[in-house]
Formats: sequence, structure tokens, C-alpha cells
Amino acid sequence: MADVDGNAERTGRGTTTISDNVVSTIAGIAIRETDGVHSVGKGASKALGAVTGRVSGSSGAGRSIKVEVGEKQTAIDVDIEVEYGIPIHELADRIRTHVTDAVETMTGLEVVEININVFDVHIPGDDDDEDEDEGKSSRGQSSRVQ
Repeated sequence: MADVDGNAERTGRGTTTISDNVVSTIAGIAIRETDGVHSVGKGASKALGAVTGRVSGSSGAGRSIKVEVGEKQTAIDVDIEVEYGIPIHELADRIRTHVTDAVETMTGLEVVEININVFDVHIPGDDDDEDEDEGKSSRGQSSRVQ
């Protein structure tokens, strides 16, 4: 958790504490709003993030985004799946800009690092093919591995 001093410390009016979950939620929303990002997180966190991201825009974000929050700074790690055809290096720059702007504006914390792990590329139409392949293997057709 971070104590954001700002004017609160100097004026004697108290301190503000920002939890890791708050930073991860803000970052998750900013990432999902970036064109070219298909999904955030892997496996169960990806599925949960996709559903909750569409519904509330927040709940699943903290599960797929890791943050470290200090007194005045924060660092963020995220796993993403990108849309096919998007230049990944440009997308990463846009994500860093969106996340930095959102987190710094809303929390006052300085974003010192955003590590982006691109774990997959989403190809339109692949979702249907995967379902068909799974159906074939479950019907007892031969496979290379038993």
C-alpha cells in the first residue's frame, strides 16, 4: 500500500492510502480500452477479466495485473493477448502511455515501470476452430499422444 503525501502530510489533514488493487484496477481499465488488446491475463484470469471487464470494467483486472506500490511510485506487470496484425511494439507504447496517464492522474503515484508480456496473438475465427478440434479429440479419434 502507498501513502500518497501530496498536501495532506504538509497541511496536517491526514494521509491517503492507495491499495495495490486500486492501481491494478485503473491499469486494467486503461489496458482494455487500448485498441489492439484482445484480452488481459492468461487462463482463468483471462476469462474472468474478459467477462468482468465487459460488465463492470474492474473486478477481474487485479487478478491478471501485478502491481508493486511504494510510497510515491508504482510498477506494473501485465500479460496480454494482442489482435493479429497489430504492430506489437507500437501497441506496447500506447499501453504504457494510457496506463501511465490514468494511474498518475488518478492516484498521484509515479509509474516507474510497466512490463508487458505478450503471450499470444488472437486470430479472428480461431475460437471456432479450437472448439471443433476439442470436439474431435473427445470423440475418440486417434492422436499422436495417449
